[in-house]
Amino acid sequence: MAGNTNTAKKLTLVPLILMIFTSVFGFANMPRGFYLMGYAAIPWYILSALVFFIPYAFMMAEYGAAYRNETGGMYSWMEKSVGGKFAFVGTFMWYASYIIWMVNVASSIWIPLSNFIFGEDRTATWSLLGLGSTQTLGILGALWILLVTFIASKGVEKITKITSVGGTAILALNFVLLIGGIFVLISNGGQFAEPIVDVAKSFTKSPNPAYQTSLTVLSFLVFAIFAFGGLEVLGGLVDQTENAETTFPKGLTIAAIVISVGYAVGIFACGMFTNWNQVLASENVHMGNVAYVVIQNLGYQIGQSLNLSQAVSITMGAWFARFVGLSMFLALTGAFFTLAYSPLKTLIQGSPKEVWPGKLGEITDGMPLFAMKVQAIIVIAMILAISFGGGAAAEFFSILVLMTNVAMTLPYMFLSSAFPLFKKKQLEGKVDKPFMVYKSYGAALTSAIVVTVFVGFANVFTIIEPAMGGSIFKTVMMILGPLVFGIIAFILYTVYENKYNKNKK
Repeated sequence: MAGNTNTAKKLTLVPLILMIFTSVFGFANMPRGFYLMGYAAIPWYILSALVFFIPYAFMMAEYGAAYRNETGGMYSWMEKSVGGKFAFVGTFMWYASYIIWMVNVASSIWIPLSNFIFGEDRTATWSLLGLGSTQTLGILGALWILLVTFIASKGVEKITKITSVGGTAILALNFVLLIGGIFVLISNGGQFAEPIVDVAKSFTKSPNPAYQTSLTVLSFLVFAIFAFGGLEVLGGLVDQTENAETTFPKGLTIAAIVISVGYAVGIFACGMFTNWNQVLASENVHMGNVAYVVIQNLGYQIGQSLNLSQAVSITMGAWFARFVGLSMFLALTGAFFTLAYSPLKTLIQGSPKEVWPGKLGEITDGMPLFAMKVQAIIVIAMILAISFGGGAAAEFFSILVLMTNVAMTLPYMFLSSAFPLFKKKQLEGKVDKPFMVYKSYGAALTSAIVVTVFVGFANVFTIIEPAMGGSIFKTVMMILGPLVFGIIAFILYTVYENKYNKNKK
């Protein structure tokens, strides 16, 4: 019976593909891609799948299989491949990406809430104590961090169960987008709302005035890479897969194709019912609310296709916006309560206890309580610094999204650049090799270089592009977050090394 139970737990091809899909595919990446690049986003998503997603995912799978008994996750992978300091800095920057994510979401989570309550994004009109909307959202974000930190420290099992409903609803949104888009297209006699006059031009040139130069177009790469984020979880799936040597590469390849095609079809579907200049050119539309604007427009266009009155169509649009607002609010809330402690706990437990000064390394009742309080102070300080740093709401959310994309993708470079050293040790017999896609050091080195360079260039273009356009503040903020956290990690580990070596003597 035990053997049967064990076999039942093993992932076969279809469940594996579904697990990879749900870990990586993000609904908001489609309307956001359409907003930035129109149909021209599609080739970049496909390129990112080929040059980044597939080779990088195989690396994560090999790491996870070789170090399947290690509890430190990516820290253990890099520590055993390169060394402790490299691993700590890389893992700390990975953790820092979630700090940036919290800064972003704490300020933008009010957009789905506004859509749920009012049927549209009214955050640009919100004001507390006579402050502007950007500052108001910053204060609300700071209060949200305090609330989440307090509740998360008490345990969040029941909350995450409730908010998992949001994840299911977002999955349903993908079908609504596609089926609704096709319905509107058929109703309009096959006429796309965003016309495809010249195929070559439509799929290479963005309708967005901000994405017309080579530099701005190349900076979109980081959005395309970010759309394939979440690959670190794949490392733990190899030993859970039946006949991993054949099933996992096949599942990963099929999942990559499905995700790439899914993004392409989703972006294409946006054009079926959304005319870029009529719907997205408004100064009230930005990267923080574009997903809600697009779905609201879908509801309106379906109403028009059914020959309903203008008032009824607008009401339909508002209810579509409420649906996506509630779905996103629940999903983001669930993610927030988990990410308020999970990455921090992983970092503390994976690294040497002596690295952490004072009470930072303490785990109380399974939670890093003191470190969570320090984390809350850091996140609140960053939120207030950005929100009171000037700029309108669109600029505010643009900075937050760019900071998140850069911070989330930089750790990929640490993991990919460590891979050749891992492979060398593996081929020398110093590391287990239960699962291998890269059979030779040359293949591993080539893939590592391609992935590292691809992600590196994408981040460089993203970081320098605002400065080239005169927005020095955006560039500084994108550099500042990862740089400060990288320096902190380097200092912490150097102090630990000096103390450790001194004690050894």
